[in-house]
Amino acid sequence: MCVTEANYGFTAVPSSATALLATDPPKIPAPFTPVSQSPIPSTPLAQRIDVYAKAHLPEPTYNHCLRVYHYGLAIRQYRFPEWTFSDETYFLACLLHDIGTTKENMIATKMSFEFYGGFIALDVLQNLGASATASSAAAAPRDQAESVAEAIIRHQDFHEKGNITALGQLLQLATMFDNIGAWADLVHPSTIEDVCKHFPRLKWSHCFASTIREENSLKPWAHTTVLGEESPARVMGNKLMAPYE
Repeated sequence: MCVTEANYGFTAVPSSATALLATDPPKIPAPFTPVSQSPIPSTPLAQRIDVYAKAHLPEPTYNHCLRVYHYGLAIRQYRFPEWTFSDETYFLACLLHDIGTTKENMIATKMSFEFYGGFIALDVLQNLGASATASSAAAAPRDQAESVAEAIIRHQDFHEKGNITALGQLLQLATMFDNIGAWADLVHPSTIEDVCKHFPRLKWSHCFASTIREENSLKPWAHTTVLGEESPARVMGNKLMAPYE
């Protein structure tokens, strides 16, 4: 595998989080990883996409994306330090993974939000458009944009067989952690407190559960339906994050 592929997250890992996390579990608990140890990338591309995300996402969704970024980096540091993709690539995937859930984008297509969101991300990352300024004009290389799009398209694609990219798996783990409190042992409780202090949940569980119901109502064929009718209840029953709602 070439260096750029690994740098962008194109490393095949098991789709099964259960199988992956059962391999060589650490002998020590997850350490406290404050937000200050995982700063937002300062690259022109990351800054451009941050501006885009702030302009297009509701505040609860934007905060969720940043929590996913910080939780994901904490999880990688603790469990998968060998995953070499850049913080920038992961940041791009985090900020854009729910772009398909906005009201505008939800009604703009009959496609499932993850798939449409992946196409939007692919376009926004490679084409500067009106969101770029003279100081932040930076487009993503095609391989990086495609890795981010793939991760977004598959971030609710949970399977026990087959493979997924390392970038996609980390995005899955971190979103599941924030949304339903899955794999609670991967992040130190003080990390959760610090992340939620910087990026408040703002009743995120209610917000995301409502989004699930809305998409399943508008698009009864949507990919979100594979999560089952009980999915909103699992989100609302997130006991790990309940103190921070």
